[in-house]
Amino acid sequence: MGAVSFLLRMKPVFKEKVWGGNALEKEFGYPIPSENTGECWGISGHENGESIIEEGPYAGKTLRALWEEKPGLFGGGSGEFPLLVKFIDAAQDLSVQVHPDDDYARKKEGYAYGKTECWYIVSARPEAELVLGHHARSREELTRMAQSGRWDELFRRVPVKKGDFIYVPSGTVHAIGAGIVLLEVQQSSDITYRFYDYDRPDSDGSLRELHIEDSIACSMVPHEDRTPDKREWAEEDAKVEELIDSEFFSIRNITLDGKTVLRKRAPYQLITVLRGEGTAHNEKETHTFRQGDHFVVTEGTSPLHLEGNMQYIVAEPGEKA
Repeated sequence: MGAVSFLLRMKPVFKEKVWGGNALEKEFGYPIPSENTGECWGISGHENGESIIEEGPYAGKTLRALWEEKPGLFGGGSGEFPLLVKFIDAAQDLSVQVHPDDDYARKKEGYAYGKTECWYIVSARPEAELVLGHHARSREELTRMAQSGRWDELFRRVPVKKGDFIYVPSGTVHAIGAGIVLLEVQQSSDITYRFYDYDRPDSDGSLRELHIEDSIACSMVPHEDRTPDKREWAEEDAKVEELIDSEFFSIRNITLDGKTVLRKRAPYQLITVLRGEGTAHNEKETHTFRQGDHFVVTEGTSPLHLEGNMQYIVAEPGEKA
């Protein structure tokens, strides 16, 4: 393999969670730290879990540091690296939660970003479901139902299966249900307001903190399902599904059986391989891709020719990233 100049392979960061399991090892062969591994941060410039570049001239450097030191590689980006890509293994139900928008995050928490996210379901056991939204018609009704503990009546539950895509804008009450492994692309924010946690003890036996006041203040009322219809087309031997093109990010799901060219619509791209394997090459370098790999394609990369049998997600920053 030639020197890596423009295609940056990321080393994942793992997070142990009370609700985590071992599916990330089973699905992707990751060296997880324990049987309670809930998250794999595949591409991250966030201070709570910085990705490290694995090879080439920038080997050992964090993505966060490279973003700050060489902004030209990312089209002159400034501020914080705006996106975060992670796998989530929900062996148990996650807490019901909500994330603030950018304005609330800046004013209340002093953070640059709120958190809009999206999910691609990698696998799901039969009858798996999410909490996605609520049934309250006003903020006053939302407050009354929360204060009286009418959780089953309040939360909106939806079934999911492998291959589903869900858009979760800031303000959406949500929870990932047990038995789901998914890929999440989100704004680079770690702000979570926990609405309800099933009265579940943490690893030390204490109940986890709830943030009901902030949850109510941030929630979209009434709930609106904003997942768009996907668009599909072919590019050479690839089937392309555009899952969303939003102000924060655009997401394409690409299934390749043969050859294609990676088309860029933004200064840089984030790529995660969901299954299979293949290669990417241009006139300067050749790289191998396999299931579970994460890459950043930087500004100035000449067209990459992809070959193989694989499925991969391409994320690009939107206008507000």
